[in-house]
Amino acid sequence: MKLWKKILIGLAVLVVGMAGWVGFDLADKSRYDLRKFDGHEVGRLETDMWRSYYGHERFKLYRELAALLRSQYHLRFWRSYVTAYYAAHAAVVFQGGHNRAEYMRALPDLETYYSQILDHSETRFDVKKVAAAELEWWIIHRERAQHKPGDLEASLAELQSLIYSKPAASFDDHAKARAEAMLLRDGSPAEPDWGRIGQLLDRSWTSLQSSVN
Repeated sequence: MKLWKKILIGLAVLVVGMAGWVGFDLADKSRYDLRKFDGHEVGRLETDMWRSYYGHERFKLYRELAALLRSQYHLRFWRSYVTAYYAAHAAVVFQGGHNRAEYMRALPDLETYYSQILDHSETRFDVKKVAAAELEWWIIHRERAQHKPGDLEASLAELQSLIYSKPAASFDDHAKARAEAMLLRDGSPAEPDWGRIGQLLDRSWTSLQSSVN
């Protein structure tokens, strides 16, 4: 058999195999327990995502977000990238907003994002309420000068309360550490500050892990 024919057959097998992998991932209906995740890994990935976001490394951020979805929510490889798209697009829409009416344009993407997570979750939650809570903390963080101290922490705790069906007070430690990390990041951190941000996010997500288990 000529070399070019072997190459074409090899390519055809690769394409068919890839299509089968993608199709399997996207058609998979398995469900997983959202309480089972590695808090240390999620904290590390979120720290990396923040660095990529503020460093304007969009493709790297997209890959890290997909990895976080696999780590925290157990999504399969290709499903994680599809789901990450909706979160990323919501962030782009939100970033271009200047008031609440414009920020609300990000809500449909967030609803789709959480619908994708719910499709593979044993833990049931109200998609519309959770998506609205996600967007609310984004708004509070953006407009924090107009809010009283504690509003950001409260909104972060409320989000987890709606996902895991536990009182918001159960997530106070998670919310406080994550909010502190956000505010430290907002101050244009130097390299040593990123170490502290990483520690806070590690504490935040390991606290959440403990709270839901």
